[in-house]
Amino acid sequence: QVQLVESGGGVVQPGGSLRLSCAASGFTADYYPVAWFRQAPGKEREAVSCISNRDGPIDYADSVKGRFTIERDNAKRTVYLQMNRLKPEDTAVYHCAASTTYYYCSGRVGHYEYWGQGTQVTVSS
Repeated sequence: QVQLVESGGGVVQPGGSLRLSCAASGFTADYYPVAWFRQAPGKEREAVSCISNRDGPIDYADSVKGRFTIERDNAKRTVYLQMNRLKPEDTAVYHCAASTTYYYCSGRVGHYEYWGQGTQVTVSS
């Protein structure tokens, strides 16, 4: 049974940092792409970052380039999203997602069949 469990969300001031974790079980996570999406109230879910299988390509949304870093710890079956210089517009529920059908990343929600429950990130002074 495939499971993705996010953690690490919270409330932080603008300019602060958070590190999100996505712990995967039930499949060999390092073989497949894992992505982070976010959804703010009243907005569509948008892709934030994705790491492809093994040491494959990494993608970032333009809005987070230079501030967010995605990395994978294969031994722990965990994908992290390090978020620095956070802005109020980064406030959203962050979800991790995985595909066991494709070996490459995509910004499409439908590309991923497994999703975590989400973790809230609030950036506010």
